[in-house]
Amino acid sequence: MKAVLCKAFGPAENLVIEETASPVAKKNEVVLDVHAAGVNFPDTLIIEGKYQFKPPFPFSPGGEAAGVVSSVGEGVTHVKPGDKVMSLTGWGAFAEQVAVPAYNVMPMPAGMEFAQAAAFSMTYGTSMHALKQRANLQPGETLLVLGASGGVGLAAVEIAKAMGAKVIAAASSDEKLEVARNAGADVLINYSTESLKERLKEITEGKGVDVIYDPVGGSFFEEAFRSIAWNGRFLVVGFAAGGGIPALPANLPLLKGAALIGVFWGSFAQRQPKDNLANFQQLISWFDEGKLKPLVSQTFSLEQTADAINHLGQRKAVGKVVIKVR
Repeated sequence: MKAVLCKAFGPAENLVIEETASPVAKKNEVVLDVHAAGVNFPDTLIIEGKYQFKPPFPFSPGGEAAGVVSSVGEGVTHVKPGDKVMSLTGWGAFAEQVAVPAYNVMPMPAGMEFAQAAAFSMTYGTSMHALKQRANLQPGETLLVLGASGGVGLAAVEIAKAMGAKVIAAASSDEKLEVARNAGADVLINYSTESLKERLKEITEGKGVDVIYDPVGGSFFEEAFRSIAWNGRFLVVGFAAGGGIPALPANLPLLKGAALIGVFWGSFAQRQPKDNLANFQQLISWFDEGKLKPLVSQTFSLEQTADAINHLGQRKAVGKVVIKVR
């Protein structure tokens, strides 16, 4: 099979495509024929040795895939060869086949295409966990989404609307904000041309925002926190802006009576699999109802994987970027 390989930590241009041995399903494993693989921010980090996990060389990046079950190992009963499925892989999805633990594999909903399925698990799983378990977002509350046109940002907009919240979408251009509007955002803020602080004060009539969803980090981290409401919850989701991890004066959470809350969905899914399954049952129900519409803005071939990773890393992507393998 063909696979994109990382043989040493470095930029995406150093990735190579080679023929490698096809995986064999071990006990409690599933081998997928990959049709599409989602590109996510961790992919930009894992190839440079900057992510929490450092797989042994050579490895293929790619943390989520959609495809058809090729074979199953001993003990696997919930899927069978020929089933259309989506799966978290950790890494390895940028290849024609990948072996994954069975607990990370779930059947694709009827009506979902492979590209959509490859764009679903990580972004919607992250945002659902963030808004439900971590923020306990309630109907009628106000949510600010920074980087609202990105994969997790758009998922947060859609999920929050399904949960009954008012959504304020913030992004760096009017074009990106129009995508957030189409996803259901109630109010838009272009933080390249408007004052985030003043607009939030105006929108909330000085009360502040109940929940802030931040996958970006960077220069707006502290400014957004200063606009949080009493008993507000600030969700630390990621640092897509680059340039280092932002810091926050410790007196701000005290003065605001607010909480700074970390979101690590991958660990949650492993530690609380039943809660994660319940999240996905709700997400799939919302998808079937038409409330969730994964946006795949651009697709690349396996040979264009470096371009796809750079496209995301340079924050050019709107919605999700997907590698079409088959």
